[in-house]
Amino acid sequence: MTSSPTASCPITGHGAPADATDPALRPEPAPYTSETVLPPRLLRVDERLTELQREAPVCRVRTPAGDHGWLVTRHAELKDLLHDERLGRAHDDPENAARFVRNPFLDMLMGDTVEEAHAAHVRMRRLLSPQFSARRVLDFEPTVHAIAEDVLGRMVAGGSPADLRTAFSAPFSLGVQCGLMGIEADDRPRLVEILAEMRYVDGADAVLAAQRRMFDLLGDLARRRRADPGDDVVSRMVAREESDERVSHILTGLLFAGLDSVAGHVDLGVVLLDRHRDQLAAALADERVMRSAVEEVLRSAKAGGSVLPRYALADIPCGDVTIRAGDLVLLDFTLVNFDTDVFTDPETFDVGRTENPHLTFGHGIWHCIGAPLARVQLRVAFTLLFTHLPELRLVRPFEQLQMVGGQLSAGLTEIPITW
Repeated sequence: MTSSPTASCPITGHGAPADATDPALRPEPAPYTSETVLPPRLLRVDERLTELQREAPVCRVRTPAGDHGWLVTRHAELKDLLHDERLGRAHDDPENAARFVRNPFLDMLMGDTVEEAHAAHVRMRRLLSPQFSARRVLDFEPTVHAIAEDVLGRMVAGGSPADLRTAFSAPFSLGVQCGLMGIEADDRPRLVEILAEMRYVDGADAVLAAQRRMFDLLGDLARRRRADPGDDVVSRMVAREESDERVSHILTGLLFAGLDSVAGHVDLGVVLLDRHRDQLAAALADERVMRSAVEEVLRSAKAGGSVLPRYALADIPCGDVTIRAGDLVLLDFTLVNFDTDVFTDPETFDVGRTENPHLTFGHGIWHCIGAPLARVQLRVAFTLLFTHLPELRLVRPFEQLQMVGGQLSAGLTEIPITW
């Protein structure tokens, strides 16, 4: 999945500053602060984002890093941009490029030249797409079930109440992704610790140090798999003669994007299904409805703030504005899932929604290669949790749950449950 996972206006020094005479711009760009990225009203779109969506499909904003960018607020425009080769992750002058947030790992992703970044992205998709194909995921589904059963058993053995996040969602996501990739159990605690240090948007030196430790850990794993291959993603990557360094960088990106995203959707999906017990019952009674419920969780659980930063490689007309070459473009994959031009009554959770073209997984060349696996994980998690624990409930009202701040991926701090 696309992490949360994360996410670029004229950039200072690369184009004209905001022009108050341009009706599409504001003299004082609207703040797109960390409070906006982490909506204080859980499961509902922040009013500031709704206002921007009503105002225009592309809006001038200020990022949490203090720079300016274009926020794409509507479904049609975002989908079009995802097909537009004039948009990419690299910048001709990365040192001076505007940022969504400041984090060394994100900076590394834009360190290549524009041409190198595009070629690397295409090559990575060609390398990884077969590893996450529908057939491989289908073959891996029994393992997903077994991991979920094991994690659930340990949670139940620990007694009620429990924190869903630490007792089930996070270890389940970790077990599935690491199992598929071939990351051994002994390496996982250290991996989790390092990833946590890499997520912070402040403290560049500490993040860089953690990043180096992650590359060392995964590079060592690649060397071991080269000597003793197994039936896993890392073994297949090294068999393709990928260097240990490249394997470590790709794995870091996959883990960075996937672990918290799946765990976060398990958490928020449980909250949504607990609040709509009639729809939960329908989903548990019919696997087709459960599949639809998973799509509705994916559409509505993260109500804005799942932002991917990209840069215009050339001038791009979009909506009523022209995004200039070098401008930072913020693609909010979850805000557009509440676009009333596409979704009827988008604020309503409805597992019977017949048309659900959500963009949570992106689209086109930016579509998440892990989407088939994520869908299986969510379906298995919701089915097992609520069939094995039919009395599962939140301990306190969902309005009292809190979101994590100051990190690249936003999740709930804890989800106390009982059964």
